[in-house]
Amino acid sequence: MSGTVVAVSSNAEYSFTKPNRDGITLLAGLGVEGDVHSGVTVRHRSRVAQDPAQPNLRQVHLIHRELLTELVESGFDVAPGALGENITTEGVDLLGLPVGAVLRIGPEAEVEITGLRNPCAQIEAYRPGLLKQVVGRAEDGTIVRRAGIMGVVRTGGPVRPGDAVAVELPDGPHLPLDRV
Repeated sequence: MSGTVVAVSSNAEYSFTKPNRDGITLLAGLGVEGDVHSGVTVRHRSRVAQDPAQPNLRQVHLIHRELLTELVESGFDVAPGALGENITTEGVDLLGLPVGAVLRIGPEAEVEITGLRNPCAQIEAYRPGLLKQVVGRAEDGTIVRRAGIMGVVRTGGPVRPGDAVAVELPDGPHLPLDRV
């Protein structure tokens, strides 16, 4: 499975959306250089309030453009970076990846997938009705989260729109993504 980087985004301040950039640099064990969520320990405010010493499994947020296209077709004005993601991809089934999958992005960077983004009420405040589009329930009652995936940086490097994204699946049994 392979795809392409459509957009990259970062923000040094807490805000829901992240402006698009010409490029970002991933830093091993930290996340996106200069991004407010970069760090060894958690940076998301709700996680910091729970336990500021817990490891940051949400260093990089990725969303697939196919979701954004679907949202636009449903009447929501959502562009890359609007939902706070760092990397917008195309052609990779991000939500179908297992825990531990590695995305090789651009010439050097590697991001290990840790789980699903758990969308919060900020999505609803950004665009009323949007939360129902990215969180729902399967027929068996389980929660379905579609607002992207999270990962940690294994190998740093530059990432730019147009870069290739290659997927390396982990050995052994594949565990489905869950919220992190």
